[in-house]
Amino acid sequence: MWYSTNLPSELVDGIVGNLEDVNDDHMEESVLGVDGNINYKIRKSANVWLPVSTWVGQLIFSYIERANKENFLYDIDHIEYDSMQYTKYGVGEYYNWHTDGDLSIYQAPVNMNLYNIDMIPQSELYINLKAEKIRKLSFSLQLSDPDDYEGGNLQMQYGCGNPLFYAPRIKGSLTIFDSRVQHRVKKVTKGVRRSLVGWVSGPRWR
Repeated sequence: MWYSTNLPSELVDGIVGNLEDVNDDHMEESVLGVDGNINYKIRKSANVWLPVSTWVGQLIFSYIERANKENFLYDIDHIEYDSMQYTKYGVGEYYNWHTDGDLSIYQAPVNMNLYNIDMIPQSELYINLKAEKIRKLSFSLQLSDPDDYEGGNLQMQYGCGNPLFYAPRIKGSLTIFDSRVQHRVKKVTKGVRRSLVGWVSGPRWR
């Protein structure tokens, strides 16, 4: 599902400008494979992280809570990593079919009864307590004007053989979907596509 946030175009441009001015030299490229090398079979793009404590993070989470109440009714509690990923796709860049959440990334249960919690450093305790959190919802905030680029469509498929769903290209629109849904960003053929994406976690499925 998606929402038109009605963010003024100038405000969206400000998000992009601030991120690129501050972080352009720190943009990471694509997805690292298990050997630490970039895996272009999965994805080719550049990205950098933005804390959810910013106003745009709070705005997005308000829409997530609304979407969850109206459609999903999942047990969720936070945006994963307390960060969002600003992603830039130039000409020839893409993100092939994938899911953000499935059995392969579920965390193994942690038996905290085996530990003396009072003796565990706060940082380590945080990691352990988060171990059973899983991704349940994904989101993508469109930062580019539809005329800024060609190709680069965000597509989703709800089950094998079902029709493809195309996320809106409206600047400032927010698409929210189940993290288990297959999706991709098609190759950009002209211009640059920019988006702000993230994942919402919660307790393990019951």
